[in-house]
Amino acid sequence: MFIFANLIKALADIISILLELYMWLIIANAVLSWVNPDPYNQIVQFLARVTEPVQNKVRKVFPFVYMGGIDFTPMVVILAILFLQSFLVPTLHQFAIVLR
Repeated sequence: MFIFANLIKALADIISILLELYMWLIIANAVLSWVNPDPYNQIVQFLARVTEPVQNKVRKVFPFVYMGGIDFTPMVVILAILFLQSFLVPTLHQFAIVLR
């Protein structure tokens, strides 16, 4: 059973790292949107390909996130990531401890 517990703990650690990385990608995309970057730049295209699918889904579910010319979608996504980091990751860690 300890093997499964270690697997759950490793999965929680990987999820935490991926959520942190995605949060920084969202922040980078939001900051780049302020300066009107070159749309043909590969970094800009990569950030758009990675972040826009999630942000578009949030915009469809919560149409009020774009108010007065300001897009609050990155903030909503970051809050969701922080929620997952504070709820899902510790829950998986505690589940791994119980399984030992």
